[in-house]
Amino acid sequence: MDSPISGTIAAIFLQHLEHIHIGPLIESKQILFYTRYIDDILIIYDTKSTDQDYLIQHTNSMHTNLHFKPTQEENSCINFLDLTIIRKTSHLETDIYCKPTTTDTTIHSTSINPNEHKLAAYRYYIERMLNLPLSTKKRNREWSTVLHIAQQNGFPPTTMQKLRQQIKQKTKHTTMHTSTNKDRRWVTFTYISPQIQMVTNIFRNTNVKIAFKCRNTIANWIKPPKNHNTPPHNKWGIYQLTCNTCHLSYVGQTSHSVSIRFQEHIRYIRNNNPQSEYAQHILQNQHEYGQINSIMTLLKPLNNPSLLIPYEQYYIQTLHQEGKLIPEQNPGEINPLFKMVINPQRPHST
Repeated sequence: MDSPISGTIAAIFLQHLEHIHIGPLIESKQILFYTRYIDDILIIYDTKSTDQDYLIQHTNSMHTNLHFKPTQEENSCINFLDLTIIRKTSHLETDIYCKPTTTDTTIHSTSINPNEHKLAAYRYYIERMLNLPLSTKKRNREWSTVLHIAQQNGFPPTTMQKLRQQIKQKTKHTTMHTSTNKDRRWVTFTYISPQIQMVTNIFRNTNVKIAFKCRNTIANWIKPPKNHNTPPHNKWGIYQLTCNTCHLSYVGQTSHSVSIRFQEHIRYIRNNNPQSEYAQHILQNQHEYGQINSIMTLLKPLNNPSLLIPYEQYYIQTLHQEGKLIPEQNPGEINPLFKMVINPQRPHST
């Protein structure tokens, strides 16, 4: 089943089976503890009231399409999720468990991915290490493992130490100010270059939190886009029209195909109708225009109409900054966000 509610239906189905078949065993104290995370189940049972064979037979008879493969405790230890639970005489201890298939590979420090993505794995490792009830010896051993994995992927120990300190401070701050989290808002930025960090830094001390989404994934590289066979002039988005005489350009937007918009501009020129700035430029200066393949370029194909205006303004200001925009087109007020992206090397105040 592949639908937005398939996960919910599966959860309801399993909870129904647990209520009917597992509930009575818990009430009769044959099972002392039962917990499940998706399809991983941990059971503690009383060996005086039941045995392993009965529990296996009982669980495998709950439904014909379900088959459970139990893992038994060995040397007073059992693994559950990423934990090793160790049974002592009077208490339980925990340790961190890694599957045999676990590798030391994470996103490398030299990757173009945002730092938030590159450090996500280490943030998880460190938070798990600090939050689990580990002994000092086991916590120190896990910290050495984290440092080793980081070194294998190009991160210096100072980066991990700084991240550990940040997590400690954040945990303390969150505990003291839990009420302020209600006002937080999350927004997603598409991460296309390191310069995007200059824009998102503006929101650093606000209630707006940034999440990055990358497009340079393996899937995007090997999977052809849906419209990969569509000629550029049959797409829609932001386009550029160039004058054949002065080689200055006009930037426009269209929600129809670029070729249709080109015909509209040519119609304005032939009918001596300066309705568009490009037609006005050609008519007033008696300049030449050309065929669509020589003077029209699709700058940004789009699938979302709400992005037409911001992308159009960005490209208008980009050409204006480069001195390539026709004088008939008003570039509008300079947007400081666009200015930061167009001139990333120049210092900006925030």
